[in-house]
Amino acid sequence: MELQIESAVFTAVLIGCAGYAALFVAPDESTMHAIQRIFYFHAPTAWAGMDAFAITFIANIAYLVTKHPKWDWIGVAAAEVGLVCTTTVLLTGPIWAHPVWGIWWTWDARLTSTLLMWLLYVAYLMLRKMLNTPEQRASYSSIFGIFAFLDVPLVYFSIWFWRTQHPAPVVFGGHLDPEMSKVFFFCVLVMHCLMAILVRQRYQLERMRYEIHEARLAAEDYAAQAAAFPVAKGSV
Repeated sequence: MELQIESAVFTAVLIGCAGYAALFVAPDESTMHAIQRIFYFHAPTAWAGMDAFAITFIANIAYLVTKHPKWDWIGVAAAEVGLVCTTTVLLTGPIWAHPVWGIWWTWDARLTSTLLMWLLYVAYLMLRKMLNTPEQRASYSSIFGIFAFLDVPLVYFSIWFWRTQHPAPVVFGGHLDPEMSKVFFFCVLVMHCLMAILVRQRYQLERMRYEIHEARLAAEDYAAQAAAFPVAKGSV
C-alpha cells in the first residue's frame, strides 16, 4: 500500500513538472503559438492510450492460450485506461484544431480511424457487460479484443498511408525543435507512468471482483449442500 501511495505521489509530481515544462520551458511555436502547447498533452496521451490497447492485445492472446484469469484482468484494465486516454485525445484534438484549422472535426483518415478505435473498445467493454459467466466473458472479449486491435496500427500509420488534415510525422521525422523534443518525450514518459499506475489499480480491482465472485459461488454451493443434508438424512 505504501509503495502504491508513493508511486501515485511521484507520478503526480511528474505531471506537475510536465505541465510546467509544456507551458514555460518549451519554446514558442512560430505559427500556432500558445495553442500548440496542447501538443505536449494530446500526443503523449494518444501514445499511452495505444500502448494500453497493445497491452490488452497481448493479454487477450495470453488468456486464449493459457486460460488464466489474470490475463483477462490485465486485458480489461488496460482497455479501460486506453479508452480514457482515447477519449481525452478526441476531446483535446478539436480544441487544438479549431484555432489552427478553422474546423472542429473532419472525417480524414486519422480522425476517423481514431473514432473507430474508440467505438471498438467501447463495444469491447459493452460485450463484457452482456456476458454473465467469467469464462465466457473472458473468452469472447479476448477474441473481440484481438480483432479491435487491428485498428490501432491503422491509426498510427494513417498519416503515412493517406493525405490527412494532420501533418506529416513530426516527432520521428526530424522536424521537431530539440528543446520541444525533450519536453515532448518527458511528457510521454509521464503519461506512461500515469497509464501504468491506472492499469495496476484497475487490475487489482478486477482481481478482487473475481475473488468475491468465486467466494459468493462457494458460499451458495455450501448453503445448498447444508440445506439438502437434513432432507437426505430424514429420507434414510
